[in-house]
Amino acid sequence: MNLPDFKKMKWFHATSLLDRTFEIGIIVKGLDGLLEAIGGILLFFISPEMINRWATTLTEHELSDNSHDFVATHILDTAHGLTAHGSLVFAALYLLSHGVVKIVLVAAILKERLWAYPWMIAFLMVFIVYQIYRITFAPSIGLIVLTLFDLFIVWLTWLEYQKRQKHQATS
Repeated sequence: MNLPDFKKMKWFHATSLLDRTFEIGIIVKGLDGLLEAIGGILLFFISPEMINRWATTLTEHELSDNSHDFVATHILDTAHGLTAHGSLVFAALYLLSHGVVKIVLVAAILKERLWAYPWMIAFLMVFIVYQIYRITFAPSIGLIVLTLFDLFIVWLTWLEYQKRQKHQATS
């Protein structure tokens, strides 16, 4: 059985601080996609009752000290919202599909596949628009930070795409 020679495979190689920042950001997006895919798969196998039990167990000590604890009440609200009205299946499908798309696009970008850059930009822009919509009626620091990070990754991806196109045109 012949194994591929990974040293000969074309992979992204950072040559500047901006390239390194792009590479790290894209890898973070890939790891995020992996965690989303795993979370989506797990949600198919975990019952709503179990999620509510875990959330209650996780927050009961904190809520016994302060019944208005910000983090604990948000964990409980999220768990209850996730398990109501079929939201669990939607969440599982959303996480799984979102994660798989990210993994594929990140892998393609790291292999310097030019087609993946605009797809990554478009994919992230769709979610940025959705995140901004969510922020307008349910603002959260986490969602704002995620949106800013996604905008930063879109900008870096655009810059890298422009550089790759110029490099390919001169080759």
